[in-house]
Amino acid sequence: MGKMDWVEEEVRVLKETGRYIPIRTLQTSQGAWVKIDGRKLLNLCSNNYLGLANNPEVKKAMHEAIDIYGVGAGAVRSIAGTMELHIKLEEKIAQFKHMESSLVYQGGLLANLGTIPALVGKEDLVFSEELNHASIIDGVRLSSAKRVVFSHNSAADLEAKLKAERSTGKKSLIVTDGVFSMDGDIAPLKEEAEVGEKYESMIYVDDAHGEGILGDHGRGIVDHFKLTGKVDIEMGTFSKAVGVMGGFVAGRKELIDYLKQKARPFLFSSALNPGEVAAIMKSIEIMDRDDSLLKKLWNNSEFLKEKLRNIGYNTGRSKTPITPVMVGGEKETIDLSKTLYEEGVFASPIVFPTVAKGAARIRLMPSAVHSREDLKYAGDKFEEVGKKLKLI
Repeated sequence: MGKMDWVEEEVRVLKETGRYIPIRTLQTSQGAWVKIDGRKLLNLCSNNYLGLANNPEVKKAMHEAIDIYGVGAGAVRSIAGTMELHIKLEEKIAQFKHMESSLVYQGGLLANLGTIPALVGKEDLVFSEELNHASIIDGVRLSSAKRVVFSHNSAADLEAKLKAERSTGKKSLIVTDGVFSMDGDIAPLKEEAEVGEKYESMIYVDDAHGEGILGDHGRGIVDHFKLTGKVDIEMGTFSKAVGVMGGFVAGRKELIDYLKQKARPFLFSSALNPGEVAAIMKSIEIMDRDDSLLKKLWNNSEFLKEKLRNIGYNTGRSKTPITPVMVGGEKETIDLSKTLYEEGVFASPIVFPTVAKGAARIRLMPSAVHSREDLKYAGDKFEEVGKKLKLI
């Protein structure tokens, strides 16, 4: 037996247990409809909430920046990779988020991996929401801080854990997703922030799926709950509603200055490309001046959820456009996704270990670029295929 034969065995087990996910290759830009394997399919699994990934203004901004600044930053930010565009973007984010300052990373995952270990270390505590994103979990592991997990959406359990553990750590950090990406529910951030204040704990919110979705003109969960000044660190991404690539954290000026000296992705990985930076700025400008895309997203989301529920599907506890279609079994979920794909609907399955065993689902992501006809088509196909597979 060869030393790498175990890989083949692992893949075989994934396939046999119905947990092997096919990775589809798009042949077009992101949009309401995409082309895969030469076929046109309704796209219901992209995070391109506002349709900005293919927006003409955003594309034009990227082209113009490339003409002036080239295609690559050429270095890490701390040596020669900081361009005036990066500074302008960080100023724009701080203004948009009503924060003093911000720091741009190459991705949302890197924002968490870079920031959390800079905030806490082995003598400190992290109180982490049980359904936090994998990048938060990895960031906490890298920090070497003691991790205390509190129950999902429970400020009461958070307080109980803080009461029991807080005295054992020098610094304390409470970290939570703002919008939970698998279920679409929203953290009780107001109550969690109040508990954090009581127990002298920093509050860190990962707003990857709230950015561009919640709050005034999509400013996020902190604005949604009117918590400006009550949350210490806001983290977000540019790869979802903003439609481009990258991530950021926003907070006090002193915090951002500190992260520029300590955050490893900032110090050891090349800066975002100038075209990406210009595209992000244009997307934020569009969001800030006009909330019509945001309103259409929410209208589309409510229409799709109502249609699915009327058919007989369970859409879980979502309070945002994220629309889980709860199935339960891994194999049934993959069969549903596969059959929908054959019928012209691109809707990826979410199975263990991304979600708990028995909680498999199809996660639908309606967007501002879907028409009512698109969503009616989706509902009709879910009804047809669901009956065929005896799921409804």
